[in-house]
Amino acid sequence: MKVFISADIEGVNGICSWKETEYGHLRYAEFKKQMTAEVNAACLGAWAAGAGDILIKDAHDSAMNIDINGLPSYVRLHRGWEGSLCSMMAGIEEGFDAVIFIGYHSPSRSDGNSLSHTMNTSINHIKINNEIASEFLINSLYASSLGIPVAFLSGDLHLTKLVLETNKNIEIVATKEGRGGAALSKHPSITNEEIKVGVQRSLSKDLSNNLVPLPKDFHIEIQYRNHIQAYKASHFPGCKLIEPDILYYYAKDYHDVLKMFMFNL
Repeated sequence: MKVFISADIEGVNGICSWKETEYGHLRYAEFKKQMTAEVNAACLGAWAAGAGDILIKDAHDSAMNIDINGLPSYVRLHRGWEGSLCSMMAGIEEGFDAVIFIGYHSPSRSDGNSLSHTMNTSINHIKINNEIASEFLINSLYASSLGIPVAFLSGDLHLTKLVLETNKNIEIVATKEGRGGAALSKHPSITNEEIKVGVQRSLSKDLSNNLVPLPKDFHIEIQYRNHIQAYKASHFPGCKLIEPDILYYYAKDYHDVLKMFMFNL
């Protein structure tokens, strides 16, 4: 069984400040360690379920956060940004059996996480077919375009509820609950064990119903915090301004949407 893991940091246990996500800050090392621990737990669960090939994409900021020495020897780690359309899913391809998301977070314009955002903090929101999109939605749709089901996600409580609304068959673990600018969490050792057990359980089941539904076409709306950025983005082929700060784009192929995202996010 081939398993792909995409890992972010804003949804790991306890994190609640942007400074804790940034290389060089005193608290960053603590949450880099927790990010690595949660990914490690997912790897242990996947291995126990029979995964013989586990590829991890470090998908936060520099994409150089996970300490491979804190992972099992049987995994591969994709670090850095290769510049491909898949972004946070770089390395995945047809032939993988399942996708796992670790450390994911609530989308922009939601109160489920003190660090809620979608892709970057210069965006007020991204809507796909009139739904405010999370990074989970953007990346799970890419997996669906390749025919790969989502088995498991860990992240803040609000996001896990959104995931189950998208597909009730996906196994979830809530790592924390957003409380305004704070986070309420269980002890990390409990969360790590829940991730390990949840991943093993998810990969031991029939995943034939775990594809996130892929729409027939895509109406995309991006609202920028700065109208100048929206104007610049409107020059991408097919894009148009519908408000000074809002961009609209239509496509039938999701890969075209990802191309637009690459240049406009």
